[in-house]
Amino acid sequence: MNIAAAKAVANAVRTTLGPKGMDKMLVDTIGDVVITNDGVTILKEMDIEHPAAKMMVEIAKTQDDEVGDGTTTAVVIAGELLKKAEDLLEQDVHPTVIAQGYRQAAEKAQEILQNIAVTIKPKDTAMLKKIAETAMTGKGAEGSREKICDLVVRAVTMVAEEDGTVDKDYIKVEKKVGGSIDDCEIIEGVVIDKERVHPGMPKKVTNAKILLLNAPVEFKKTEVDAEINITSPDQLQAFLDEEERMIKNIVDKIVASGANVLFCQKGIDDIAQHYLAKAGILAIRRVKKSDMEKLVRATGGSMVSSIDAIAKDELGYAGLVEERKVSGEEMIYVEECKNPKAVTIMVRGGTEHVVDELERAIEDALRVVSVVYEDKKLVSGGGAPEIELSLRLREYAATVGGRAQLAIEAFANALEIIPRTLAENAGLDPIDMLVELRAAHEKGKKTFGLNVFEGKAEDMLKSGVVEPLKVKTQAVASAAEAATMILRIDDVIAASKSAPPAGGPQGGPGEMGGMGGMGGDMGDF
Repeated sequence: MNIAAAKAVANAVRTTLGPKGMDKMLVDTIGDVVITNDGVTILKEMDIEHPAAKMMVEIAKTQDDEVGDGTTTAVVIAGELLKKAEDLLEQDVHPTVIAQGYRQAAEKAQEILQNIAVTIKPKDTAMLKKIAETAMTGKGAEGSREKICDLVVRAVTMVAEEDGTVDKDYIKVEKKVGGSIDDCEIIEGVVIDKERVHPGMPKKVTNAKILLLNAPVEFKKTEVDAEINITSPDQLQAFLDEEERMIKNIVDKIVASGANVLFCQKGIDDIAQHYLAKAGILAIRRVKKSDMEKLVRATGGSMVSSIDAIAKDELGYAGLVEERKVSGEEMIYVEECKNPKAVTIMVRGGTEHVVDELERAIEDALRVVSVVYEDKKLVSGGGAPEIELSLRLREYAATVGGRAQLAIEAFANALEIIPRTLAENAGLDPIDMLVELRAAHEKGKKTFGLNVFEGKAEDMLKSGVVEPLKVKTQAVASAAEAATMILRIDDVIAASKSAPPAGGPQGGPGEMGGMGGMGGDMGDF
């Protein structure tokens, strides 16, 4: 039953694999619709109860967290490993023998993958674009993928550190419905979905000196509960004047620092807004913490946490800060930064579903490009590494012998599900294609994969169908781990809900009662 449940999950996403894969429409109980071909999105949104099936979803999540692409591949391989294991179980091969064989095969597969990987230089933007393109093929962005791949590669190279690490968090993907996919653009800086706080403020500031403030521009309330007794109206007036003077002091400090743009993470008082507008300062309040961090990276300023700490040398710089209307909503553009270590990709599209799916495709592309930028290793796509692995693992199985040999052979056969599925989804004959691919690999053509558009085997490295090495190593490793884990389960037992300890929150002598309860429950089985 566990194997059947896991296979069912794998079959659900199998048809989305590859450039000719189809999309799924997910409809939830309130009628919200998601249209996607992204494996992990489908599995996350699916309503899955079965515990073994949930493990398949976890494979996809791990793959997504680690590499960002190849989620469908990982799940499909895991499903096929279990299917092959089922055949062996019917021949009375013990599950632990299969598990051990799978583990050996997975280790050997990692070794083979390292050997067939190609090393590239991070400066090789043409290859990075090909990687982005492969990740995006089959997701709804084909029409203008050249442009989008270009944006993705530029974004990654801009935020990359000297040592080659890339923190994808500094690439913000901002989506707005309206326009078309061709209107997507990259902003060398940050776009913030806010508007200026006061209409009297300038809409556009050139040569902006930016103050990033993590303190409220309001009068201080006392920390302790204090009461102020006011006995006459002039005292009240003096109190209000003093409040206003306090706020004016704060604004004067901001003006004195030479700042002409203020991004504030907290609130800005109405009176303060008036004074800031008078001083010609463009101010934005309640900016998200993540956006503030990106602004720090993009403008080179520092985050100031106290009004007294405001100084000239804490300010950041941008060539232009402007409020623009995008699809009827105001957004603040901070661009023309000197050396932007944070950038924004603006995603546009005709409908909400298009924009959402485009955003998912761009996220995937960003992740794979950053992985290759750090790792500098890639393999050819189109099912080429799987066919090569399958071939090498069969040779390796013969050297192992014993019953484990059967499991390793099963592992080798299971990997062929990827090229087979690519062929099926493209409407080609899977057997013909597999035979052609195997023949090519047996002649030593390691990079030959399936060109689904022309229905023939060809050199994927030359055609520019390439994937990060890490996508494959992670997919094979997590699929093998999950398959062996499910294989080792021989029984599903309903666990009893343990009663809360009787002796209050500390437990005490009452805790022993739980044990007696267990014995009673077990009798029901």
